[in-house]
Amino acid sequence: MGYWLKTVRGASLVLLAALWLLSRPQTDVVPANLAEVQGSRERGERIFLIGGCASCHRPPDADATSALDLSGGRRFETAFGTFVAPNITPHEATGIGSWSNADFVTAMLTGVSPQGEHYYPVFPYTSYARMRLQDVVDLKTFLDTLPAVDRENPAHEVAFPFNLRRGLGLWKRVYGRRGPVTDLDSPTPQQRLGQYLVEGPGHCGECHTPRTFGGGLDYARWLAGAPSPDGDGVIPNITPHPQGLGEWQAVDIAGYLASGFTPDYDVVGGAMAEVVDNLAQVSEADREAIAAYLRRVEPSATAYDSE
Repeated sequence: MGYWLKTVRGASLVLLAALWLLSRPQTDVVPANLAEVQGSRERGERIFLIGGCASCHRPPDADATSALDLSGGRRFETAFGTFVAPNITPHEATGIGSWSNADFVTAMLTGVSPQGEHYYPVFPYTSYARMRLQDVVDLKTFLDTLPAVDRENPAHEVAFPFNLRRGLGLWKRVYGRRGPVTDLDSPTPQQRLGQYLVEGPGHCGECHTPRTFGGGLDYARWLAGAPSPDGDGVIPNITPHPQGLGEWQAVDIAGYLASGFTPDYDVVGGAMAEVVDNLAQVSEADREAIAAYLRRVEPSATAYDSE
């Protein structure tokens, strides 16, 4: 009995050590030449709009005059707990004003904080991991020019076992995916740009793709629609399937992203209204690229029961 007990204990220690190593935060994405990458405020504003950063990080009590107040506070209720958007203004104490470019790149591409802790994936770093280094630095440059707001970050309300952040290291190994989601056959430059914007900074799949029981994106049903994360309604299928955007042409999609009007003159609503507000401010070429990509993704039947 003593021999078997020692064997079990030994195996358990080995397993725990392996899990500890596998779950450690990965921060090896920052290149040695990062200091040579010069950011641009103008380019960063484009990424800011495509990413819809204000939609999540603007405080719930903000008004129309505080569009660039990104001091956080918005609550997101999920099956895993309630998460609160943080302050990402350049305030030195409560925002990200003290962050270096390396800190920001690490957070965006790996979901790891400057303190070396995993971020919860309500921060869509699983999509941002596909972003180009230049675009990440440009975004940081733009954010650094916004008003610094002193607003404390409330703690997330997450129960055991989800409050054990170390476990997110294992979650990332299962659901992290830095490469392209779709394998387009001989894409045009326009379609490649659209793929990058949708799968990377635009993080469209985070809402329009259903999730597995573990909270990761179900890539087999990419952009096929999902229940609304706030429990109110559904997020539509935006693949070229008849149940999605089957009858929409690229010009219809690009027009919708600029105006909020569908081909049959319905009007955008819900959270998508903020997306349209943002995309209406970027170039027509970007909207047309997004539309071109959405016409090329694999058609998929709607992934949710809307009844």
